[in-house]
Amino acid sequence: MYEFKEEFRTGIEEIDKEHQKLFEIADRLYQTMINEFIPDKYDYIVDAINELKEYAATHFRHEEEYMMRIRFKKLISQKAEHDEFIEKLEQYDLDEIDENQRKVILDLLEFINEWLIHHIMESDKQIGMQ
Repeated sequence: MYEFKEEFRTGIEEIDKEHQKLFEIADRLYQTMINEFIPDKYDYIVDAINELKEYAATHFRHEEEYMMRIRFKKLISQKAEHDEFIEKLEQYDLDEIDENQRKVILDLLEFINEWLIHHIMESDKQIGMQ
């Protein structure tokens, strides 16, 4: 379901590869949600959140370094969006995850989907145009 499509390309190879990895993490989470043979998805959800936090932090650092090198004018607003992404992931409560696994996965997938599409299409594509 979560697939990095041609329309998401920024034209910056390193950034595109990292975006692709974020889509792969989201797709693994989606596959976990629909897998009926995994009744307790708690560990998978926590692992996905941790992987997203760690990988996104690395990706954001690379993206921000690139923007600094090219003197991208919207670096500060980009950094604010990056910080919001990490903050949202840090707000997940372990008890809430355990008690409402399906709701948490759906919320997380909706957040990732909206954020990735919005951020890539409206913010990151501008980096490749500079």
